[in-house]
Amino acid sequence: MKTIAVIGAGTMGNGIAHTFAQSGFVVKLIDVSEKSLDKGMATIAANLERMLAKGTITQEDVAKTITNIITYTDIKDGVVGADLVVEAATENVELKLNIFKQLNEACSHNTILATNTSSISITQIGSVVAHPERVIGMHFMNPVPIMKLVEIIRGYNTSDEVTKITMDLSEKLGKVPVEVNDYPGFVANRILMPMLNEAIETLYNKVAGVYEIDTVMKLGMGHPMGPLQLADFIGLDVCLAILNVMYEGFKNPKYAPCPLLVNMVRAGKLGVKSGEGFYDYSESKKAEKISKQFKI
Repeated sequence: MKTIAVIGAGTMGNGIAHTFAQSGFVVKLIDVSEKSLDKGMATIAANLERMLAKGTITQEDVAKTITNIITYTDIKDGVVGADLVVEAATENVELKLNIFKQLNEACSHNTILATNTSSISITQIGSVVAHPERVIGMHFMNPVPIMKLVEIIRGYNTSDEVTKITMDLSEKLGKVPVEVNDYPGFVANRILMPMLNEAIETLYNKVAGVYEIDTVMKLGMGHPMGPLQLADFIGLDVCLAILNVMYEGFKNPKYAPCPLLVNMVRAGKLGVKSGEGFYDYSESKKAEKISKQFKI
């Protein structure tokens, strides 16, 4: 396996492309616009520079990683010759099904088709593809170049051979693959999202404020990041989408999204990506923090 196509140049997509390219694979990064691709490549370059500054990679590693990535705005062109396609588009069922229908037409029947979905059924995605035994979930964690875990999710039809190839490939990336079965939320988000939702409910019910809730979980439970801050980093729209998938899948009220989360997403307060969520990430706030740090 030498050539990898990655669909989506957003946070997860550019991280996945970065990781494969740094491991020596030829990567075809695909998105709908040159602007999205340029932004994704700029993020990869910035992350590589940070790793270089820390001494974890060399200047040669930086150059080789960038050289290994080719960008495309057309799926058909981008997936030609790919041994593996990893879809990392927005967490939307219809969008993913549409992409996999296109992959079914554009890829050979030997191409492994993976999705980075964090909650959507692999079996459902595979249902629109000929030879669904080659469809599998590769749920990377954010930030992809740093986080070790990859959830490998088997759909109902995923073959043993495809599962083994994907597990072995993940290890070649320096990751730790964990095989799980295809149920809403899999393992990571089935456990994580109800906790984040409960933290939002705690805020909604005025039990405590944002800072207080996150401080309790960081200092009392040893979490590196508080649940509300983590939700901001994941994206509140992503959290809502995952909870909705789980709520529909299990028909259990414990997965119902908190009304506060629903309203914040409706208001466009999505967390880091929009500049505001439970915390303020605006440029003015950054300037204020710098001023305090250096006593300007």
